[in-house]
Formats: sequence, C-alpha cells, structure tokens
Amino acid sequence: MTASDAPPSLLVVDSGIGGLSVVAELRKDLPTARIAYVADNGGFPYGALPDDMLTARMIALVGAGIARFNPDLVVVACNTGSTIALASLRRVFDLPFVGCVPAVKWAASLTESGCFGILATEATVRRAYLQDLIDRFAADKTVLSHGSRKLAILAERRFRGEQVDLGEVVSEVAALTSQDGAQLMDTIVLGCTHFGFLLDELRQAAPASIRWLDPAGAVSRRTQVVVAELDHQGGIAADIALFTSGAGLDAGLLLGFRPFGFVQFDLLPISAGKPSEA
Repeated sequence: MTASDAPPSLLVVDSGIGGLSVVAELRKDLPTARIAYVADNGGFPYGALPDDMLTARMIALVGAGIARFNPDLVVVACNTGSTIALASLRRVFDLPFVGCVPAVKWAASLTESGCFGILATEATVRRAYLQDLIDRFAADKTVLSHGSRKLAILAERRFRGEQVDLGEVVSEVAALTSQDGAQLMDTIVLGCTHFGFLLDELRQAAPASIRWLDPAGAVSRRTQVVVAELDHQGGIAADIALFTSGAGLDAGLLLGFRPFGFVQFDLLPISAGKPSEA
C-alpha cells in the first residue's frame, strides 16, 4: 500500500469522552479512517486549568500523539481546548488542525426569534474568543450564555452508565433559560462536546420548542474536506483509544468506547499542565 492509498490517519484529542461525539460522525463521513483517540483524563476538566497551563498541556499532549502515530491531521474535539490552545498548536506543529468552537454562526442563521443561547463550560464562556464570534456572526441577535461547572462531569458519569440526577441538569439549563429575554430563545448551542451525551436530559430540562445544535457533525464534515486534500501517511495501524492517566479506567468506561470502534487501549502519559500544579 502506497502512502496515497493508505487510509486517513486521524489523531483526535479531548479532555475526556466528549470528543467521541465527533468520532461517531467521523465513522460516517470517513469510514475508512483510522483513529487514535486521546482522552486526557489526567487533565480533566480543562476549565479548571489556567490558560497558559492548558496550552502547555495540550502542546505536550498533541506532541506525544504526533510522535507516536504520525497522523495526517489532528482534530481538537474540545471547545475549551480549541478556543484557548488551537492557535498555539498550529504555530508549534506543521500539521493540519481542525478545531471545535461554539456554533454561533450556525445558530444565528437558524434562529427565527432572533434570540439563542449558548450552553458551554465556564472556561469557554468567559473567553474573549466567544465574544468575538458573537460580534462577528450574531451582532444583530440576542445571545445569552451560561458556563456550567457540572455538565461535563455529569456527562462523564452518564457515559459510564451511572445515574445522573435530572435535577442537576434542570438547574444548569434554568441558569440559561431564566435569564432576562430568554422567553424568546428558540435555539441552544452545545458549546462543549461532552454535553451531547446528556442531550436526552437537556431536552427534558428545557422547553420542548428549543432547537439544540450539536457541533459534532460540522467538525466531522470540516475534517472530511481537509482530509481530501492530503496525502495519507498511514501512520495509525489500527484504531486505538489512549488515556493520560490510569486512574478511573474501569470496565464500565472502557466498555463505553466499543460502540465508537475502539477495542485497543493504552496510556499516553504526559507531565505538563497537571491540575495539581495549579
């Protein structure tokens, strides 16, 4: 098999299981692709890290993945990681990157009432990057946002098959939908890839009329476009999921990865930017 005939090799990184929502779409759009998925459970949650520490951690994480797998492309399947570190990653590494940012432009094009919401992590909501997206693509709309500390953690529990308290989800959604002007809200953007794993609970917690926008499909389609322009190196021999810490790698977690095409697992330890250093 020549390099050009090799299947696409994708390195997909996230703070945990959230990026698997992107992997699910990649399996449809790029069915022959081989994927190395890195769940940075040793750095989760990314919102707890200062910007400079998260950037250093992601450079170390992506660098380790590139050194091991020689991928064709890196997908940063994390809104917080993309909004903070994507520009630095592109400066450091001579590879194509696809990031994941809140779907502000998409929501602005769909809203009929002129009011939409963004449900994301605290780290994403407080960054100037989000406000810049709003200024560029939704300046004539009413955009409300809520940065949740809990939802990504609840999504990780949900993924493991653990019970999730619907009341906690209701509380987080209400922090968005009870804001002044929210009675006109017709669309909510999921500004964290983790949140897609709570979509059933989120729908129960919100008015039935709300349209929910999950960015996973858009990230996959963009990846498909970029991959089509590349010569494939075939650096990833087989699909594999990796973790940066052995803590919490129980059978329930690993079993959850199987529907996404992963049956091989390994560690990719890094030392930069640990939460305990903060």
